[in-house]
Amino acid sequence: MKKIAVFTSGGDSPGMNACVRAVVRSAIFNGLEIYGIKRGYNGMIKGEIIKLESSSVSNIIQRGGTILKSARSKDFMTKEGRQQAYEQLKKHGIEGLVAIGGDGTFTGANIFYEEFGIPTIGAPGTIDNDLYGTDYTIGYDTAVNTAIYAIDKIRDTADSHERVFFVEVMGRDSGYIAIPCAVGGGAEIVMIPETKTSIEKVVEALRLGWSRSKTSFIVIVAEGDEEGSAVEIAAKVQKEIPQMDARVTILGHVQRGGAPTASDRMLASQLGIACVEGLIQGRSCEMAGIINAELVYTPFIETITKVKALNPNYSRMIDILSV
Repeated sequence: MKKIAVFTSGGDSPGMNACVRAVVRSAIFNGLEIYGIKRGYNGMIKGEIIKLESSSVSNIIQRGGTILKSARSKDFMTKEGRQQAYEQLKKHGIEGLVAIGGDGTFTGANIFYEEFGIPTIGAPGTIDNDLYGTDYTIGYDTAVNTAIYAIDKIRDTADSHERVFFVEVMGRDSGYIAIPCAVGGGAEIVMIPETKTSIEKVVEALRLGWSRSKTSFIVIVAEGDEEGSAVEIAAKVQKEIPQMDARVTILGHVQRGGAPTASDRMLASQLGIACVEGLIQGRSCEMAGIINAELVYTPFIETITKVKALNPNYSRMIDILSV
C-alpha cells in the first residue's frame, strides 16, 4: 500500500481536525502518500481529492469542525454513486481509506468494501458517544464540557428567578451526553431515551423538591426522549403545575463546535495513528477505539449493530444526588 486517503463524514465533532492531522503525519512517517477527500462521500464521488503534506495540517489541532468539510451523500447510497466513487479513487491510485465519522459513515464503508474491495479503517468521530467498540468517541468530551458550561450559567439565572429550566441536549438515541450534564450540572431530573421517565414522575419530583424548600430546578432532556422535546415536555408539565415558572433552553449545535478539549485531542491523535497502522497491517472494515485504556479494533458490522449500553449506576447517581 502506497497511497491512502482520509475523509470526514456525517455530523462534525470537535477533534476531527486533530484526527486528520494524526492520519496525515502518521502516513508520512510510514512512507505513504496521503490524500484528503473533501465533503465526505459526496466529494469522493465528485473527485474532490487533494494531496496533503505535513504542512497541510499545521495549526489545526486546536480547531473545531473539519478542514475537509463534511456532507451527507444520498448518491453514495446507490450502486451507481459508489461506482463513481471507486473510479475516482482508482484514478488517484488510492488503495486504502481512513473514515472519520459515525455509524452511517461505517455502514457506507462496509458496503463499499464488499463491492469494490477498498479497505477502510474508521475513527469514531461523533459527539454522541454511542458507538460500540470504544469507551469514548472523538468530540464527546468537548460536547459535554460545552453543555456543562452553558448549564452552569443557566443555573445562576434559574436560582435568581426561582424558575424551572428544561435544558435540551443532543442525543437522539442515547443519553450519553445528558447523563454527565445532569450529574456535572447538578440537575434534579434527567430524561433520556434509554429509560422511561413519565411526566407524572417529573411532576412528582418537582413537587417533592418544593416541599423540601428547593426554589429552582434544572431538568436535562436528551432530544430523543420518548416524552418529546424539551418544549413539549415543559408544556406537559406546565399543564399539571400551572403556577410553575418554566423556561426552555435548547443547546443544539453549539455542542458540536468549539476547540476540542485536551482529552479529545489526545484521543483523536491516538486513533488517527491507529487507523493508518491498521491499514498497513492489512486490516479492513474495522473501527479503531480505546477500551479500558487499550487500543482495540472492532468490525464495522459490530459497531453498527451492537448497542453500547449505559452504565445502570448512572441513573442511581442522579437519584442520590438530586435529594
